[in-house]
Amino acid sequence: MADGPDTVTKVTTSHWGAFEVDVQGERIVATRPFAADPNPPAIPAILPAAVHHKSRVARPSIRRGWLARRDRSGRGSDEFVALPWDEALDIAGEEIGRIVRAHGNEAIFGGSYGWSSAGRFHHAQSQVHRFLNCIGGYVASFGSYSTGCAQSIMPHVFGVDFLKLLYEHQDSWQTIHDHTETLVMFGGINPKNSQVSMGGITEHQTATWFDRFAEKGMRCINIAPQRGDADARSEWIAVVPGADTALMLALAHVLETEGLVDRSFLDSHTVGYDRFRPYLMGAPDGTPKTPEWAAPLCGVDAGTIRALARRMATTRTLITVAWSLQRGEHGEQPYWMSAVLAAMLGQIGLPGGGVGYGYGAIGGIGKSLIGLRGMTFPQLDNPVGAVIPVARIADMLRNPGAPYAFNGQTRRYPDIRLIYWAGGNPYHHHQDLNALHEAWKTPETIIVNEPWWTATAKRADIVFPATTPYEREDIGRTNLDDYLFHMPRLIAPVGEARDDYDIFAGLAQRLGVGEAYAGGRSATEWITELYAEYRDLAAREGVEVPELDTLKDRNWVRLPIRAEGPNRTFFAPFREDPVAFPLGTPSGRIEIFSDTIDGFGYDDCPGHPVWLPPSEWLGAATPEAPLHLVSPQPGDKLHSQLESALADVEGARPETVLIHPDDAQGRGVKSGDIVRVFNRRGAARARALVTDAVRPGVVALPTGAWFGDPGANVDPHGNPNVLTQDVGTSRLGQGCSAHTALVEVERAGAVVD
Repeated sequence: MADGPDTVTKVTTSHWGAFEVDVQGERIVATRPFAADPNPPAIPAILPAAVHHKSRVARPSIRRGWLARRDRSGRGSDEFVALPWDEALDIAGEEIGRIVRAHGNEAIFGGSYGWSSAGRFHHAQSQVHRFLNCIGGYVASFGSYSTGCAQSIMPHVFGVDFLKLLYEHQDSWQTIHDHTETLVMFGGINPKNSQVSMGGITEHQTATWFDRFAEKGMRCINIAPQRGDADARSEWIAVVPGADTALMLALAHVLETEGLVDRSFLDSHTVGYDRFRPYLMGAPDGTPKTPEWAAPLCGVDAGTIRALARRMATTRTLITVAWSLQRGEHGEQPYWMSAVLAAMLGQIGLPGGGVGYGYGAIGGIGKSLIGLRGMTFPQLDNPVGAVIPVARIADMLRNPGAPYAFNGQTRRYPDIRLIYWAGGNPYHHHQDLNALHEAWKTPETIIVNEPWWTATAKRADIVFPATTPYEREDIGRTNLDDYLFHMPRLIAPVGEARDDYDIFAGLAQRLGVGEAYAGGRSATEWITELYAEYRDLAAREGVEVPELDTLKDRNWVRLPIRAEGPNRTFFAPFREDPVAFPLGTPSGRIEIFSDTIDGFGYDDCPGHPVWLPPSEWLGAATPEAPLHLVSPQPGDKLHSQLESALADVEGARPETVLIHPDDAQGRGVKSGDIVRVFNRRGAARARALVTDAVRPGVVALPTGAWFGDPGANVDPHGNPNVLTQDVGTSRLGQGCSAHTALVEVERAGAVVD
């Protein structure tokens, strides 16, 4: 704790939750956990070092090669020239205007990922999209790297927007505790991942609920390649990555052949089981999907599969599916098949039964709250209709004008001449980063607002230094939390950093849309107005929200919006009366077979769930690439945020890769050794941790290490996305396939103490 007469302590919030901050003068000197958080994350500890890190972008900077001759080849290796704000804004405004005049607004891609700040007004994604809409629009993206595939497939199955189902209509933790007897977790429920949430989660309770599940005697089964993907007390079934669908099919086969299917529910609440059953029984391909068939594919013995199926059919069972399962080739299949399996059990719509998605993926899923919307900076309408799946950015840059299939449509990639990115680091999220680096050379101009010299900033042409959330005032709130925060400006902007709002206001003025963008308001005036609208919305819901001055004085309040009593899921009315409360599918029922999808004619996503082996998995391992790489979320940060300071901690980099003792022994690898993880796409250094908490044949290397400089033969920090392949999940979903990757590991250095 920082002491001294000049120390000021305030509470603020972030995507990883609330914490106390000590400030001395214009420096953040220490952080502490928020008192009301039962399981506070350690992430904020590195914050003082990160905010004041030498990697901060100090001044507006333009890449020398671009400034001199509009060169594109030097992105990532060229030096930057610092310029005064007015001059840099003039150059950027002139270039944006030139692109619009010469190529139209369909030549602009508005990149942002929405994680830059938990504050509602200074939300970089809203800021950049509003600005681009004011000048005529931009090419947008659909979905996220985390859920893009599921966002495409699940509306066909359940007839509801997947995110709405995910965040608003699933069983609460309390309902699961009270009713569930068997919790079957495909991909686990990882308390580590639930440290973070869009807008923040104040009380981290996932681990606490698993304590209560254990006290109750609930049987929790973790079906995942890592033991750590769920609470340590859970039973672990170490499945082969990418083979979950085969395991689900085998469970379904047991239900069908042993008379454990709820046929009444299938008849009244689903369509297409009669089309799916022949495949399950092997009629079209001569291969019944028995446990014996699945065992060598998924790595789970037939007896375990049979016992699990019988348990699921004779107890109140909730199947949960992690986001990771749809982040691989054919990721549509395990999501669809999980719904079919739950429908066969007949428990969909019962409290604590059926199927749920994304528990543990982020904090907030499983909380039962009265939703209060509001406090959103309007993005305005986008006159440009072009939208690409978010994970297909590199394909778009490589193939302007080329056709591609997506969810039943044939589209063409736009010809992007300018990228404007604010709030996000695609060199964290995207796959096959060496290939992205080459595709990134295609646009004429790349502009980035960024606090730190990330790999994305280094590969831009114009970089504007942006403030962090600790250098500006904002309001912190989210639909997934019942706390409301005034986020005070804790320190002055570092260097010459400016808020995104001020940067875009300056550009808008130069492009003749200053009034349309800013509306004649300062950031403070916008916050005051948006907060007043939020209070009015809350009042109409019967919820009292304090006046803004009161919130500022108190710093934070807990709102009375926790729902009382058991929650009713989206499926409860449908279960009770599927005629009166039909789903939004063409049939009004759960679609085990979809005529719509079948009509697309996709062999990589046919009309019902099927087993489709990925191009890279242990079933296709080679001597050159015999190990399956999974790339989980990091535990020490959110995505790649704060990485510059974390990388300075002795022994923290390169990143740690988990490897099973059987795989380590044959390679002469010991814990602490520096190893080279590689395949035909690239190579990364990592620090080995030999452990039986990962399945044999699998290595786990977390994401988040900053991508290195171009030209390096080996990424020095351990970024797994130099190894992952950049292909769509299928023509239906076109999501990312990060977990479809084979690699080799070799010892590269001695044990490091």
